[in-house]
Amino acid sequence: MIGGFADLLERLAFTPRRSLKLAHLAGYFAATPDPDRGLALAALTGDLDLRAVTPSLLRALVAERVDAELFNLSYDFVGDLAETIALIWPVTGASQDVPLHALVDELQRTPKTDLAARIAARLDTLSPSQRYAYLKLATGGLRVGVSARLARQAVADYGALDLAEVEEIWHGLTPPYESLFHWAEKGPKPVSAALAPFRPVMLSTPTDAETLTALDPADYVAEWKWDGIRVQAVSERGTRRLYSRTGDDISTAFPDVIAAMEFDGALDGELLVRRGDQVAPFNDLQTRLGRKRVSAAMLASHPAALRVYDVMLWQGRDLRALPFEQRRRELDAAVQTLDPARIDLSALLPFEDWHRLAALRGAPPEAVIEGVMIKHRASPYLAGRIKGHWFKWKRDPMLVDAVLLYAQRGHGKRSGYYSDFTFGLWDGDTLVPVGKAYFGFTDAELKALDRFVRDNTVDRFGPVRAVKPEKVVEVAFEGLNRSPRHKSGVAMRFPRISRIRDDKPASEADQLEALLRMLPPQ
Repeated sequence: MIGGFADLLERLAFTPRRSLKLAHLAGYFAATPDPDRGLALAALTGDLDLRAVTPSLLRALVAERVDAELFNLSYDFVGDLAETIALIWPVTGASQDVPLHALVDELQRTPKTDLAARIAARLDTLSPSQRYAYLKLATGGLRVGVSARLARQAVADYGALDLAEVEEIWHGLTPPYESLFHWAEKGPKPVSAALAPFRPVMLSTPTDAETLTALDPADYVAEWKWDGIRVQAVSERGTRRLYSRTGDDISTAFPDVIAAMEFDGALDGELLVRRGDQVAPFNDLQTRLGRKRVSAAMLASHPAALRVYDVMLWQGRDLRALPFEQRRRELDAAVQTLDPARIDLSALLPFEDWHRLAALRGAPPEAVIEGVMIKHRASPYLAGRIKGHWFKWKRDPMLVDAVLLYAQRGHGKRSGYYSDFTFGLWDGDTLVPVGKAYFGFTDAELKALDRFVRDNTVDRFGPVRAVKPEKVVEVAFEGLNRSPRHKSGVAMRFPRISRIRDDKPASEADQLEALLRMLPPQ
């Protein structure tokens, strides 16, 4: 029922602890019959295929029922479109609890021309919390702090299943996942019909120089950590797939890499844009991400390549249980048979001790290197983040002191706070926006920033507030690229607010020139 789904979303949104989120999900699966629980799972994992309900459609609907000024004031206060509509929609009678599958079927089958009227009629029959859940379902933006992997973990916990087994068959399953829940309730394991399925990847833990001193460097190997995206390349009986580290199929965006996957197996590596021996900045790769089709011009100007780190399966053999050193020898031999222009091997770094590795990390040969990966020679390939096996030692972030210029409300549990901030640097006597950040601060700092925005607003542009240019924040970021799309001419990689500099006046924030000097050479 939509009421149970609404209650689940509310619990998830206001539960910060991962273990409690898992408990809420498992409880919902136990109490909810098929197919509703499977449809809820699909909504959480992003696999529920519904007709897109756009914000403009919802705005038009609410404009027919509510005074425009009242709605705008309410939306500015609440910060979330679905929540605002759910709360402000006029009550027309007693609410009715409706099966979730009935609402999903309705959204899937209603013609586009009738969709607005159907949604309005449905909102008339629901309570505020049910309306909120219904609108979140319809728009696909749940934002309750649950990743697709966490949702799959909840199914595994519910049935005492191995998460790796669940993820290996996931791409052969379709909503509402009745066979999956039957397996969780001691039925037979579903047989995946999918070829070239995704296998859960092995992840690393962050480390630093102090932590490494307790480890024997002779037990480890190291390689560069490239600034691309982690992918899994799988080829099986003529079917080729390229997956992100979370299991999303990104094959259509990289047909050039797919064409080069002339093997039978599964490789783990980094997806890059590579022109000859030169690896391009991440910004070049980003232009290809998410595309359904890639033009011939884009394929020529932004050629993608795979730099492989590990081998999971090869020619019918599952190599994951072997120690890293043995897998590495198998991988070396495997890569020799592939097109080096598209698939090459990540090189191992020579080092005798951690001081030598620190020196390499501090002076990488290319600006697009993020740091080093450190792997235990005896480590098997295990799903998830296994402590003590793989480490990532990222280079120190770049830092600038910037001035807050604009703020916008967040989403989900942050919808009541201004948590998305635009900041700028001085270009002479003018502040120029150089980036946006929406994380890095503590809950206490978020409340302080939100209070600053409310007390120092000087102008409004829809949901965005301009503030007095007085608050200085230290911004950390992982890289910097040239970008003609930005007024400043640069784009930051993973910017975050690392410190609030109440000790520094705005006049002492950094100059744009200082940021431009951090750019890698063209």
